[in-house]
Amino acid sequence: MQMTTISEGHTVSHHPTIGPHHKFEESDKHNEMQVESSASDSRAASVFDMKAQTKPQRLRARVQFATVCGAMYLAGWNDGTTGPLLPRIQKVYDLNFAVVSLIFVFACVGFLSGAFANLYLDGRFGFGKVIVIGSACQVIAYAIEAAALPFPAFVLGYVINGFGMALQDAQSNGFVASLKDNPEVKMGILHAVYGGGALSSPLVATQFAQLSHWSFHYLCSLGVAFINTVLLIAVFRLKTQDECLAQIGQPPGEKGTSEKSQFSQILRLRAVHILAFFILTLVGVEVTVGGWMVTYIIDVRGGGPSSGYISSGFWGGLMVGRVTLLWVNKKASSYPVYGMQHRYQRSQVGERRVLFIYAILAIGLQLVVWLVPSLIGGGVAASLIGVILGPMYPIAMNHTVRILPEWLITGSIGWIAGFGQAGSALLPFLTGAIASKTGIKSLQPL
Repeated sequence: MQMTTISEGHTVSHHPTIGPHHKFEESDKHNEMQVESSASDSRAASVFDMKAQTKPQRLRARVQFATVCGAMYLAGWNDGTTGPLLPRIQKVYDLNFAVVSLIFVFACVGFLSGAFANLYLDGRFGFGKVIVIGSACQVIAYAIEAAALPFPAFVLGYVINGFGMALQDAQSNGFVASLKDNPEVKMGILHAVYGGGALSSPLVATQFAQLSHWSFHYLCSLGVAFINTVLLIAVFRLKTQDECLAQIGQPPGEKGTSEKSQFSQILRLRAVHILAFFILTLVGVEVTVGGWMVTYIIDVRGGGPSSGYISSGFWGGLMVGRVTLLWVNKKASSYPVYGMQHRYQRSQVGERRVLFIYAILAIGLQLVVWLVPSLIGGGVAASLIGVILGPMYPIAMNHTVRILPEWLITGSIGWIAGFGQAGSALLPFLTGAIASKTGIKSLQPL
């Protein structure tokens, strides 16, 4: 069965024998491409009437969006914490680069577990409950880490933390992607807030890294996670995504009619896995630069205890890039075209082009950090790398929304975001493993 949008909020079902061109068979590559094209057509034809919203609904929509932004702020806060504390953790527990990198390995276990679990939990419990479970996991994790327990127990907190982050990352991205009111801009803002969290946490962590009670930084993280949990419960009240969207006047999205489970449908789509590996690499690069750059500046460039602020510069650049470069993304995607379907197709081409430009610029700036022996120059270049990398994640998420069927968007983005978050553990671990043999000077070539 295939659902075709014919007007706002209304769908009509067609039997596969009537419309074989649109038949949804995930196992067939040709039909997968047809699904992507059909998804673009459906999204283009579906228009959300802002004027139909009441004033309370518009207010509630803003509150809901601000609340999921809070969840992403916590994710950014977490990712920005490790870098400034890493040299202190290494010293306190007397660890080499390879062993201290187990932090990232255990976090990776948590991320991957959360990504798989989200596909099941989302269908079983729904958006409101799953995102609260994720935030509650982070509360537990920070309580463990704040106690500065022996290293095996300390890294256990990273497993729980990674699991909770994967759930929240998946649900937040899926929720914003399902919004009909300017979702592309909101996706950029959502991840700019992530950058804001990653910008602010090193400012705090750098101070704690110089104190005897260094682990008390995690009490600050515990407070942020607790506030986030309370807000998620108060705003979404453990409701499903469709129920939350109905509160802002948005009709429920299309429902698939395939007899296969959503889990099976998602894992059979090649595009989902390509995007997931792209995000894994991207997030891995971001967290590797933001996390190990402090150690690199201290050991290779002779920076002092305040080198942790360079990490803030990188994450601050990431935040700025996700907002200020929105116009560049749109400029690259704007062409005189005919027909809504072609508009979406050309938009994808434009954003793909700008991704290559960003990547080349980022590589050039990495060469500056590597080859120019300047502490100030390296700090400025690191910040600019953050600016350039910033827009890539929102572009990938917006691309996902365009090419996939509406009924698979939340689950697919959940898998892409959750699996991709494993990159924030995998690549930093590889960096530490290599650095244990060659020194942290290997960071920039890697």
